[in-house]
Amino acid sequence: MRTDVIGRNIEVTDAIRQHAESKTSKLPKFYDKIQCVTVTLSKADHHKTGDFKVELVVDVEHHDDFVSHMSGPDLYAAIDEVVQKASRQLTEFKERLKQDHHRPGSR
Repeated sequence: MRTDVIGRNIEVTDAIRQHAESKTSKLPKFYDKIQCVTVTLSKADHHKTGDFKVELVVDVEHHDDFVSHMSGPDLYAAIDEVVQKASRQLTEFKERLKQDHHRPGSR
């Protein structure tokens, strides 16, 4: 699984990159057909204060990408929350696949 961390109006430091990669590395536990994860970090303005925006795009096989958004004053907390949203999306998708698989006549 490839993980890309992209910064828009923000410098992506090694600490931020490691944090994002360590959090997203747990996503295959929820769905194992993940091909690529893209984390886009941005800041609304160029001032020291303001909210950070985090977008997480999970590219999976044979399905549209899963996209999660989060914003907040703490970049690390926003990364944690957006990964949590994506894990919930993947879990619900996997459960739906299991239910569809067990339905009679769904083949």
